[in-house]
Amino acid sequence: MQPVLHHGYPIPQPRMFSSCARHASRFSVSCAARKSLVEGKNSNLMAGIDPEHKEEVVRILELAQRSQGSWGSEISSFYSPAVIADAMTALNRMSEIRGIAWGGYTRAERQRIIVGREEVLVGDVTELSDDVIAAVQVKGNFLFDSASHPDFLGACLGTGIERAVIGDILVQGDTGAQIICTPSIVEHLEATLTQVRTVSVKTERIHVPEQLRVPEARVKEMQSVEASCRLDAIASAGFRMSRNKLADMIKAGDVRVNWKTCKKPSLEVCEGDMISATGKGRVEISSISTTSKGKFIVEMQRFT
Repeated sequence: MQPVLHHGYPIPQPRMFSSCARHASRFSVSCAARKSLVEGKNSNLMAGIDPEHKEEVVRILELAQRSQGSWGSEISSFYSPAVIADAMTALNRMSEIRGIAWGGYTRAERQRIIVGREEVLVGDVTELSDDVIAAVQVKGNFLFDSASHPDFLGACLGTGIERAVIGDILVQGDTGAQIICTPSIVEHLEATLTQVRTVSVKTERIHVPEQLRVPEARVKEMQSVEASCRLDAIASAGFRMSRNKLADMIKAGDVRVNWKTCKKPSLEVCEGDMISATGKGRVEISSISTTSKGKFIVEMQRFT
């Protein structure tokens, strides 16, 4: 099973978990095993994992251990791209276990991870999205009181649910939004999500992925000739910023490479790397070649 590059980190091609193992197994991870993971004693699995993501990665590894013992499958909560990247790194170090990240559509940022033995994960996860991912349509007239992503998220959290059960939110101008979520909270949102800002809304379940209306990404092809492949040089060219300002953003922790925070302006970046900066979008390095004078021709795509 060949991995594919998705948002800068490798994940296996989407596959489906077996229907007989959709619910959590009765297997539990021992306290000693969890303590070992949390304290980083299992260095083979946790090496290089961002300390800020350790607790989330440990929860996902616990699911993997349960699925390995039960010959079933487990499904995580929704996580950010940075946590997904670290979790997939750790899962790829486990023998006989596979992890599949899926958020309802190809470019989804917040995703759930399905874990299980390779023999269990068969088929195409996109064909069973309603069992893994659900979504609701939130309809209202926002012509005179426009709502943004934070407004819809705040309205959801105001109903008493946690962030972990909410995936991407696809805002649809003055008509509302589509909110991706776990199947277990659909009925709750239908009953309780009745207002966003000052606008009364109607919330109804929709089918994934058939009824999702995903906006097209705005992509700009770019090329730059640089003396090196340092992060500050490539990112400043990609984001059209001065190198000094970009270096300040890097040192402040506002720049991520493959969704992982990097505070080293001198880091060498490579083909396929995804660079994201707070408030600036993302830049993916398509190719790097050299000139006869030893400089680097960098082909990039900027997503905004």
